[in-house]
Amino acid sequence: MASSSSSPSALAFSSQSWKYHVFLSFRGEDTRRNFVDHLYSALEQQGIYTYKDEETLPRGKSIGPSLMKAIEDSQIAVIIFSENYADSSWCLDELAYIMKCKDTKSQIIIPIFYGVDPSEVRKQKRKYGEAFAKHELENKKKAKSWGQAVTEDLWGWLFNPREQNRKYREAFAKHELENKTKVESWRKALVDASNISGWEPKHVANGHESRVIKEIVDTISHRLQLVPSSANKNLVGMAARMQRLKLELQIGSGGVQMIGIWGVGGGGKTTLASSIYDEISSNFDGCCFVKNIREESSKNGLVSLQKKLISGVLKQKEVQELERVEEGRRMIIDGLCHRKVFIVLDDVDKLDQLEALAGSHEWFGEGSRIIITTRDEHVLNANRVDVKHNISLLNNDEAIKLFRKHAHRDYTSMEEYEQLIKEVVSYAGGLPLALAVLGSFLCDKNINEWRSALARLKEIPNDNIVETLKISFDGLTKVERELFLDIACFFRGREKDEAMEILEACGFHPVIGVKVLIQKALITISEDGHFDMHDLVQEMGHHIVRGERPNNPEKHSRVWKEEDVAKICDIDATTELDNIEAIIMVFRFQPAKNQEQDLHSVAAYMKNLRYIESFGDPAKSLFNDIPLRELCCLILFSGSQNQLWEGCKLLPSLKLLRICDMYNLIMTPDFNGLPNLERLILHECPCLEEIHPSIGYLEKLVFLSIEQCGGLDMFPSFMGLKKLKTLSFKGHLKFVNCWRCGCSNLPDVECCVEEPCLCRLGFFHNLQELHFLRKLDLCWSNLGDEDIGSDVLEFPNLQELNLYGNKFSQLSFSCLRFPRLKWLDVSFCKELVELSELPQSIAIVIADYCDSLESFGDISNCKWLWKVSLRGDKKVGPLVGEILLDSMLQGNAIENHFISFSILHQIPKGFAGRFFRGKTFTKHPPHAIWNLFDDDTFRLRLPDDWCNDFCGFLIRVVTIVRHLDIDVIIKHDPDEEDSGFEIWQESNEVPEPEYGGDVRTHVGYVSFSSLRRTTSLSPSYNIISFSIKSSWSSFAAELVPRKSKDDPMQTTKVSTDSSEFWDEENDEYKAFIIQDDSKSYINIIWQYNI
Repeated sequence: MASSSSSPSALAFSSQSWKYHVFLSFRGEDTRRNFVDHLYSALEQQGIYTYKDEETLPRGKSIGPSLMKAIEDSQIAVIIFSENYADSSWCLDELAYIMKCKDTKSQIIIPIFYGVDPSEVRKQKRKYGEAFAKHELENKKKAKSWGQAVTEDLWGWLFNPREQNRKYREAFAKHELENKTKVESWRKALVDASNISGWEPKHVANGHESRVIKEIVDTISHRLQLVPSSANKNLVGMAARMQRLKLELQIGSGGVQMIGIWGVGGGGKTTLASSIYDEISSNFDGCCFVKNIREESSKNGLVSLQKKLISGVLKQKEVQELERVEEGRRMIIDGLCHRKVFIVLDDVDKLDQLEALAGSHEWFGEGSRIIITTRDEHVLNANRVDVKHNISLLNNDEAIKLFRKHAHRDYTSMEEYEQLIKEVVSYAGGLPLALAVLGSFLCDKNINEWRSALARLKEIPNDNIVETLKISFDGLTKVERELFLDIACFFRGREKDEAMEILEACGFHPVIGVKVLIQKALITISEDGHFDMHDLVQEMGHHIVRGERPNNPEKHSRVWKEEDVAKICDIDATTELDNIEAIIMVFRFQPAKNQEQDLHSVAAYMKNLRYIESFGDPAKSLFNDIPLRELCCLILFSGSQNQLWEGCKLLPSLKLLRICDMYNLIMTPDFNGLPNLERLILHECPCLEEIHPSIGYLEKLVFLSIEQCGGLDMFPSFMGLKKLKTLSFKGHLKFVNCWRCGCSNLPDVECCVEEPCLCRLGFFHNLQELHFLRKLDLCWSNLGDEDIGSDVLEFPNLQELNLYGNKFSQLSFSCLRFPRLKWLDVSFCKELVELSELPQSIAIVIADYCDSLESFGDISNCKWLWKVSLRGDKKVGPLVGEILLDSMLQGNAIENHFISFSILHQIPKGFAGRFFRGKTFTKHPPHAIWNLFDDDTFRLRLPDDWCNDFCGFLIRVVTIVRHLDIDVIIKHDPDEEDSGFEIWQESNEVPEPEYGGDVRTHVGYVSFSSLRRTTSLSPSYNIISFSIKSSWSSFAAELVPRKSKDDPMQTTKVSTDSSEFWDEENDEYKAFIIQDDSKSYINIIWQYNI
């Protein structure tokens, strides 16, 4: 029997028993070339796998086994009752068998009454009654013809007429009963089918056939989706992940949405995309899942992928005429721009792939959804997807379940396996690929083989896992690969900033490189600012370094294990060690001398070393004779030697020298042999007495940090450090030197210059030759008023000044001319009474726990000020608080920054009157003087065109507690009823003071411009709500109007820009935190703790 069916789509079958989604039962002569043909095409385009019989049987012929099997294998039967449907005994046999499958296999029945009334079918009236009369007449004719055949048996009638007559009567009755039973089954099937709610095209969409068919197909698609795929049911952890992704897809809402699923290789991105595709693709006019784009594009090019997309969505045959990518773009746009489509682009790794397949939202019709899976977040950012969905790895319970599924062994009675399962799950780290691979590998192994396999994994990782993860590594540039391998071998778990200094010194340009590695899901930055990565990704990096010779560390580019260092010490001293580029050496106390002697003898052959990190106590002469011309970074910890090397040692490539915890070090080495040194760190060297004078000739030095070097009495001249940008002294410095000669002005020390009065200038004056200095850190340096001085001092490029924990009582910037200063920290300056004459450029002032602080002076010209922190109990009064707030809220910062301020007083009435007017909401708790409930929420509608009329919103809360916790939610919700909202008030009246006694006033400001830069804030958002989670006495909120275009503050250009400091703010001190950011809402938490 010839038949046709649509191409199998990815739409999920509800059970493995269904071969077809839909079986079409129809009368060919009535509908084959019109309605049925159009319906079949629409089902095919929707990706619904449909059986349509193409053969016309002679009248009265019964249906065959193949057709019965097709009916059995279909999830839905669509019966098109047309005028002559009942004329065909074939159609009636189909119908009877369909109704039987409805009862036995729970088949779904959808009747369509095409040109007939359901009552005609149900009661067999008109054409249906005539058809049954014909069938009964035909049955009588059949019986008569059969009787004639029997009477023609003359010999039977002649020899035994009685017996022949009996046979005749029995056979006639049997055939008559069979025919009557068949007709009755047809009648019953018609009645049962017509009682099912179905479609009457003439009463739908004014009889427009195309619209009727679309509604029918949509209904069929929906019915197919009511039963989820059994395959998806069996995927561990998939239900919750699909639910989250479906919320982000916003199915049913308007517009075109592009969603990127990204994460580490083997993390389940494709599986998630495939599962969601199976479930929802039938809701669209067209759909296509384009697999393995990374691999296919490299093999067959982008045009091949474009052809697959076009033919897949439009259900066409291969697009032969397409030859160029530009033609493909035009064909995709022309064919899909008016269609609601669902497309999955799987494993994208380059931007040109997206530009060829889904270059813009405008390519697709209203309601379309595009999912992109990738290992590289950058391609999602560059293509401006609407949502980035970071794939979540399996938790411990899910991981155990997935592993057990693939290992498929009954472990309930095998306690000895339990610990091994935990080891496998720990090793896999929630990576589905690893769990599946290892489970499948171990499924037929016994307990001893399990133990052996796990022991081998610790030395030699599984090839399938490594190769999958290595795809991301292979997509890196050469310098990015070297950067990744350094992080994997040396810096996982290390503080990011510290590691970045080393990587920069090695020439890896880590700022951009680390960004790339994060976007490719190879590394992460932990919440506390340390490098991290998945265990198996790190193992992959180690495997690449150790290669095919894991037991020969002298062949590796990086050496980080103590046992490998020991092996290198044991090898022949003449062995070439040119492969080694970086090494970490740990010297233990007892075997150190033998080890260091051996290391000294072999180190001479490490000609390509660029990075050495040494812990412990090597021999004094370790670095004396080693030719380290390629060395870029030298880090020494916890040695007991009093000098590093003798004389002047040439290290022409050295950029970073860090010396820490060297408790016996008396003097630094001669720096004349370090012409390219850029960063020098001397920390916790308590016996250090002198820094070699040659430091003054380090023309490329940009960073100098000296901490806890209490024995240092002498410091050379700074005059040669022309490029120094950051200078940090921490820890009660004893020296104050002459800025010209470098000699100390300690008592009884004679200055060597002709004008000794210069030595009496304050401490800052010893630094003023450092014209490029941008950051100066002098925290806990015991500086008093006499060290600050009163003479004019200029640092033209200084931006950050840290004076944390010093002893001065006044700090006036009238003589300290720092025209670019943006950030000032005077926290824990317990004796500080007054800050005055702050530079106009200042943006952030941190003055926490300054118990004596009373005044900030005149800050009316500080138009960039946006953050002032005054934690702790201090003497700052309400008037000072008002002045500070006034400056921040009237300045330039209000357009682009979040502002948070808190003082231990009530804000004066005048301030409230100036700012909380116009579009304002004010609330006092009606039930008590102080509201002590856990959560009070106020919801307000945002005015029309709020994004153009207002620059942000201002909040004021009065509390009696030191802790503030408010949730702010901005969202879009068109269905909210007005009755549940508070009312904005238009008022020019000054609010009455609502509070008295000891209170704390918190004022916060959120900039819409800042939110637009960092979140998905949209003009469509129409609701803002405030939830107060701490006790309060008064709450007020105001929408702040944008400044007039004629406002001089808007047009005046200021030479400084403070915006960079928002990103550098310590998370611990951030007042506003973006807790959630989705396409539907933004959740901002405003917290303040004293």
